[in-house]
Amino acid sequence: MARVLIVDDDDGLRESLTEALLELGHTAEAAPNGSSGLARIRKGGLDAVLLDLRMPEMDGIALLRALEGVEAPPIAVLTAVPTAANTIEAIRLGAFDHLAKPVGRAALQALIGRMLALPAARTGAIPKAMHEEIVAISESMRDVMKAIGRLADSPTTVLITGETGTGKEIVARAIHRYGSRSDRAFVAVNCAAIPVGLLESELFGHRRGAFTGAVADAAGSIRSADGGTLFLDEIGDMDAVMQAKLLRVLETREVVPVGGNRAVAVDVRFIAATHQALAQRVAEGKFREDLYYRLSVVPLHLPPLRERAADILPLAERFLGHGRTLSAGATARLTTYAWPGNVRELRNAIDRAATLVPGNMIEAYDLDFLGDAGQVRAPEPKTLAEEIAMLEARLIREALEAARGNRTEAARRLGIHRQLLYEKLRRASP
Repeated sequence: MARVLIVDDDDGLRESLTEALLELGHTAEAAPNGSSGLARIRKGGLDAVLLDLRMPEMDGIALLRALEGVEAPPIAVLTAVPTAANTIEAIRLGAFDHLAKPVGRAALQALIGRMLALPAARTGAIPKAMHEEIVAISESMRDVMKAIGRLADSPTTVLITGETGTGKEIVARAIHRYGSRSDRAFVAVNCAAIPVGLLESELFGHRRGAFTGAVADAAGSIRSADGGTLFLDEIGDMDAVMQAKLLRVLETREVVPVGGNRAVAVDVRFIAATHQALAQRVAEGKFREDLYYRLSVVPLHLPPLRERAADILPLAERFLGHGRTLSAGATARLTTYAWPGNVRELRNAIDRAATLVPGNMIEAYDLDFLGDAGQVRAPEPKTLAEEIAMLEARLIREALEAARGNRTEAARRLGIHRQLLYEKLRRASP
């Protein structure tokens, strides 16, 4: 049995979570706002905390910041409107997990079990300014956001894998931006785009006169990223000689410029990315095994867009911008297309449609350039009841987003009583 504190300004949600925790055999305490929740946490004696993100005066993020350096039980953040920014920041500040409301009984039981199995004290981190660049609501991408939050302040080398167009550089930039090196340089190098003969100079720099055309000293990308982050994109295309030289830098944290004989110490956080299966290339003798293990200290895989269909519409709406909308037919076309080019292809498709369509509404036929039926996933057959349920869920989600998680305001926007909204959210939860 655990003593769990619920910090939430929503009376109905506090009551429902309290009831669920009691039924699971735990003891529940409740705090109606962030300041009272903070005071209770500081008193001690708690095993876990369920913390609402959006509250007046002191919200969940402010509470986590106030606990910086304070020993506290595992804290799980709950929010009706999960975003990349609040997910990453909450994890950076020491949150055990970050979940979207509503949380069903089975999910709550599993969450409390995991929190009790890892009761280590949390320590807050220094928050950074948040930028909303990652657009995702799918569970797989929310896992990626949580990983970003955990990796941001670490100097550990990260290997990001995923198909072309999945957003590997965006994730690399997020790891840098949310971390302790955010005020220093982020330098990106595409290893596949630079000729083999020039890549060494690009990375390590050169001395004046080292080769024809070297009329002045050049620092190179690694030294330019000193104190910050170097992102090596398409690392799988690097030739064997350069692989050996890069391995040396990773091991010694020193760089010898082309034409030089003196090593220069560097403090650089390395992030690499590839669309290739590096483990397979190692087995084939095409990539150094020792370098592979140096790069993949923490592997981070980005799923293709076709495996996270929930992100298609939010991404499309972000790319479309204000003043343009998608018809029901266009929405269906976008969500049933296989997207072999992933997010990059989606962005290009939306840009093309927005440029060529004179009106404000994008119709299904405006997307005919996407390809033949062989590239389109056939939608699963649904009953009328299932279709209505999907429409209702979307309207509720949009109302909650517009109301910034305020359920009373969301119910008003939907034209229903608040208690009916609570009931619909409970029925929607597992």
